[in-house]
Amino acid sequence: MNYSETIQWIFNRLPSYQNIGLKSYKPGLQRIKTFCSYLGNPQNYFKSIHVGGTNGKGSTVHMLSSILQEERYNIGLFTSPHLIDFRERISYNGFLIEKDFIIDFIKENKKIIEKEQMSFFEMNTALAFQYFKEKKVYIAIIEVGMGGRLDSTNIIYPEISIITNISEDHTEFLGENRLKISLEKAGIIKKNKSVVIGNKISNDIRFLFLKESFKKNSPIYFSENIKDYSKYKIPFEANYQNLNKIIVLKTIDILNKRKNIIISNKSIKNGLKNVVKNTNFRGRWHILQYKPKIICDIAHNEDGLFMIKKQLKKELYENLHLILGFVKEKKVEKLLKYFPNEAFYYFCQPNIERKFPIYNLKKLVKKNFKNYRKIDFFTSVKKAYLYAKYKAKEKDLILISGSTFIVSEALIVNFSLHLEK
Repeated sequence: MNYSETIQWIFNRLPSYQNIGLKSYKPGLQRIKTFCSYLGNPQNYFKSIHVGGTNGKGSTVHMLSSILQEERYNIGLFTSPHLIDFRERISYNGFLIEKDFIIDFIKENKKIIEKEQMSFFEMNTALAFQYFKEKKVYIAIIEVGMGGRLDSTNIIYPEISIITNISEDHTEFLGENRLKISLEKAGIIKKNKSVVIGNKISNDIRFLFLKESFKKNSPIYFSENIKDYSKYKIPFEANYQNLNKIIVLKTIDILNKRKNIIISNKSIKNGLKNVVKNTNFRGRWHILQYKPKIICDIAHNEDGLFMIKKQLKKELYENLHLILGFVKEKKVEKLLKYFPNEAFYYFCQPNIERKFPIYNLKKLVKKNFKNYRKIDFFTSVKKAYLYAKYKAKEKDLILISGSTFIVSEALIVNFSLHLEK
């Protein structure tokens, strides 16, 4: 198989949660343990940092990776989902995993992948671990896929664990309230290893994390206690990224004090400043152009869209144009309430099985919006994006959000438009 055939096999043979949802979910760690044992337990050949939480995981792991790259450590980064290229999920010192490595890995391990009925994410996790082992990575920054306790990444024994925040998402798997979700995410706290908890944690959740860390003799730190974080600049306009920056700085401070990994002040400053260049980070308040200003953000739950709502109030524009679409597990009616009535809307659906269908969206919009004359509906992201660009004036703002998959397809359309110029 060549690369395109290999990727096609991966997506067809191992349906992903991102595309089909519940049907692809396989809880439990036995399959990943069996597969990694077969590979020689590659996860034991490098140090790691484990990052869980509801929102902010992607931003946190990319900032950490950039800082450690500036310190000249050999860094592996495992994150999900990808926006354009499958290889975005696994990188080494800012470079995407080689196509040949993926081809060879599938070719060599196809039989056991099929025999053990591995899920898409389990295969990706093992692929990343094997890649990091062969690249002789010093430290890998591993983002949890979902939850924590039963996530396939949870076979590592990291230097430090991070839980960025807790909000209601993936409730069909993790529990219907924040306490149950917190207990799942607390599953990445390891015996005798430090854990950093992010901002805005309620008292009952704080107590739960304290109790879990006490059981495991794990030093626990809450990131809101850090001082002088404002002197470290990040290249993002979105204020919510400061919350993730504080988590990163707290983590670096603990690693330095415990002498797990030594990071200089210069590397912290340069790592944060160069995070986009060092890691090709995108999709979070990601500015595609300025006239009109076009921004995309993968926010897709209530806490994420609350941050978007706050950020929009800081933007200057004449008219706001919103390109929105969702997936069907989300409480879409609740999400719609975070967007203003006084905007032009271009509702659409992503090209995946999990899409929230446009005809269902139409019903909800009619129920929740007063100014129906400013609303259009499209069966594809491409049509919505092209029409919004046609309608928007130079001083307007176009925001693309609601789902990772809406942003992904919009980025692909935007890229193709630049190629045509």
